[in-house]
Amino acid sequence: MKASLFYLSAMCVASVAGGVEVNARDLDLTSLENYAAQEIPGYINRDNNPGDNQLTDIGATLGRVLFHDVRLSSDESVSCSSCHKQDRAFGDTAVASAGINGLTGRHSMRLVNYRFAEAVTGFWDQRASTLEEQATMPIRDHVEMGFSGTDGDPDFSVLLDRLEGISEYRVLFTAAFGDAQVTEERMQKALAQFVRSIQSFDSRYDTGRSMVNGDNQNFPNFTDSENDGKRLFLRPPGNGGAGCAGCHRPPEFDIDPASRNNGVIAALDGGVDLTNTRSPSLRDLVGPDGDPHGGFMHNAALTTLESVVDHYDSIPAVNAGLDPRLRNRNNPQQLNLSDTEKQNLIDFLSTLTGQNLYTDPKWSNPFDDDGTINLITYTGLRLEVVEDSAGGTPGSINLTATGIPDSAYLIESTSDFLIWDSTPVTATADGQIEAEISAPVESAAVFFRLVPLAAR
Repeated sequence: MKASLFYLSAMCVASVAGGVEVNARDLDLTSLENYAAQEIPGYINRDNNPGDNQLTDIGATLGRVLFHDVRLSSDESVSCSSCHKQDRAFGDTAVASAGINGLTGRHSMRLVNYRFAEAVTGFWDQRASTLEEQATMPIRDHVEMGFSGTDGDPDFSVLLDRLEGISEYRVLFTAAFGDAQVTEERMQKALAQFVRSIQSFDSRYDTGRSMVNGDNQNFPNFTDSENDGKRLFLRPPGNGGAGCAGCHRPPEFDIDPASRNNGVIAALDGGVDLTNTRSPSLRDLVGPDGDPHGGFMHNAALTTLESVVDHYDSIPAVNAGLDPRLRNRNNPQQLNLSDTEKQNLIDFLSTLTGQNLYTDPKWSNPFDDDGTINLITYTGLRLEVVEDSAGGTPGSINLTATGIPDSAYLIESTSDFLIWDSTPVTATADGQIEAEISAPVESAAVFFRLVPLAAR
């Protein structure tokens, strides 16, 4: 057979690529990042991963793209990651985050270890009953991302149409859900999966906890100050402690769902807000350098761990919604901690910060600086002419590659780049693509490409 055969190893089709060379920000759908089977310490007991939206690698991958995509805001300027930054434990240093039409009404909550909590509600005031419900509420908000359908904003359906018109989303939604339809429920599920995947269990606390049988034992890797701070954290007032664990329960350090407000009641607009009863995990309160990830509390009013400890040491006043654990009958809590005890508590809280959270690429922005994204949809494409009947029809071509599991492709060929012939093929459950193609005409130089059917 005299035909010269070629294939395009990195043929771009509307931002969807196939090939073998993967750059730092390329999203390789043939070899997904590990989201679903991350290592979780055996002493972690709480897990709110719901039965109807179990964490999957492809679902979280789609969620990652949605989370970082500015096209989810009506003017294409703001993404979820604009207010929840990876280098700040997915929180924000700003007191109020900037949306497309102004500032948010509360400080952006850190999202780390959201999965490992008994409480499943979203926002400081728990107005979203689940993380899935919470996921698209900022997108529907006039101030934040602008698809409210009111105040001159486009309706949410405009966003669904926008995403369905983008080839990479057709590929991603098909891979995650079986077809390319973009719905709010699917967006909610994918975003929630990504947020639940964000975990931090490589802190000095975790190292120490793995060396003992329980939190009440001294951790061998802690200083005396850190172990004393842990003791103060765990024990209730009146028993040599500060009572922190009554609401912020180790080893997850999640908030007790029955908690009420903590005495910080000033709203960002200058009014009073008694509805803030939710809290993020206390893990990664500060970065690896010890600097806070912005202010603490719903109004970011407390800017240091010192000010946080001072607040709980002396609650300023009783209010109608104050948590009973922060009052003594009708009087606000007065712990009367010494300066040394306060510093020991701060030293302990600082041991809850990990390292990997801030640099792991699976949670990073997959978009290039110009806002484009490159999906790797196949790797290892090989063409082999069949010489005898043992491996197929003599003179035909065997094509093999690794693709997206269970996804449909078109094998396209051309000799003039004007007319393309197409042969459908579907990858197996483990992503293997194998097909026998009729040989092209003799002496023709033929170019091949492999295109996800959903991208068309």
